[in-house]
Amino acid sequence: KMAADTSVDILQKVLENEILQSTKVVEEHLDAEIQKLDQMDEDELERLKQRRLEALKKTQQQKQEWLSKGHGEYREIPSERDFFQEVKESKNVVCHFYRDTTFRCQIMDKHLTALAKKHIETKFLKLNAEKSPFLCERLRIKVIPTLALIKDGKTQDYVVGFTDLGNTDDFTTETLEWRLGCADIINYSGNLMDPPFQSQKKYGTSFTKLDKKTIRGKIYDSDSDDD
Repeated sequence: KMAADTSVDILQKVLENEILQSTKVVEEHLDAEIQKLDQMDEDELERLKQRRLEALKKTQQQKQEWLSKGHGEYREIPSERDFFQEVKESKNVVCHFYRDTTFRCQIMDKHLTALAKKHIETKFLKLNAEKSPFLCERLRIKVIPTLALIKDGKTQDYVVGFTDLGNTDDFTTETLEWRLGCADIINYSGNLMDPPFQSQKKYGTSFTKLDKKTIRGKIYDSDSDDD
């Protein structure tokens, strides 16, 4: 018992020492920064201020440019022809191929609406699959909903049904955000190695891809059991 108490005391002292050391490092770093600022003359401070202002202006201009191209909101485009125009003018595009009668498309809509507001660096669109047979054939879209993830005018990746989203209708917006982050189609600030659905115990930590039978040239719902 005595030995155990002693080792706990030692551990506590070591920890306290660690905390003191790291606090000291942070303080020293701050002191150095303050000293650096103190030693700057008027001209240097002015230049620093200008650089900050220019960076802010650039960010603001970029934001305005994105908004003028229809970023920042989740929009429906009327036709295939519009798709090519929209994709041409934006670096990152997420396009949801949907069908009115498919319940899962409404679930996808809800999450995409939230993400479009949050990630204005990416354009979020939806297109009725039944009105775009040429595109669906060209992009080999067989399951609804499917998200086509397009970078620099080229389709890089697809989110097909909910398979990559924890295989559940109850997936969170964060899960879809993570999946889009994996494709580098949005600026994702979380940890890509840690999918949000893995922390949701009820879905378990592993999920298997659903085996789907596809019929050539036929589009079907990801929640139907078409043979």
